[in-house]
Amino acid sequence: MNKQPVEPPATRWQLPSPDLADEAGLVGVGADLEPGTLLAAYRNGLFPMPFRKRDIGWWSPDPRGILPLDGLIVSRSLRASQRRFEIRNDTAFTEVMRRCGDPARPHGWINDEFIAAYTALHELGWAHSIETWLDDELVGGLYGIRIGGLFAGESKFHTVTDASKVAVVATVEWMRSTGGTLFDVQWRTDHLATLGVVEIGRDEYLQRVAEAIEK
Repeated sequence: MNKQPVEPPATRWQLPSPDLADEAGLVGVGADLEPGTLLAAYRNGLFPMPFRKRDIGWWSPDPRGILPLDGLIVSRSLRASQRRFEIRNDTAFTEVMRRCGDPARPHGWINDEFIAAYTALHELGWAHSIETWLDDELVGGLYGIRIGGLFAGESKFHTVTDASKVAVVATVEWMRSTGGTLFDVQWRTDHLATLGVVEIGRDEYLQRVAEAIEK
């Protein structure tokens, strides 16, 4: 996770401004998932998700969910759970994505196209997985994009209680130790709120992204 990332060729697309987002946060549809396109999107406060199954949608929700690094909530039970697991980084990136995209999970959207695209970013040093292992078995984890001080969390999974939460805690600890400043989680949910996730407006988020990626 400490290797210097490789800058890919620039995107050939002119990505739309986040200010064009509709009420759902959809900014535009189209383009591609080439490494240069993905990095340009994250640097401009956008992220991709499938739109109507076949197209690529680019999103900038307002408000935006973030986890303040000084606002992480670790309950007593979660602290006890931490001692059960081993944390590994970037040893099973593609497998973490496949687990996150399990079709049996509600609202699963991570398809083979996205797995291939983010695996390419991982190989260039931009995408990372934080994994939770128990008895040498992968039981939880998350993945996302790191650009300077920004970590844009994409998805997480668990097959054992607290395994994904432990991965979130490990991600915060990694960011604190490496100069991270902004942990983006896209949307606040009741589940994420128990860990300290809050909402901020789009304008504030875009300002924080600009500051974070300069680090």
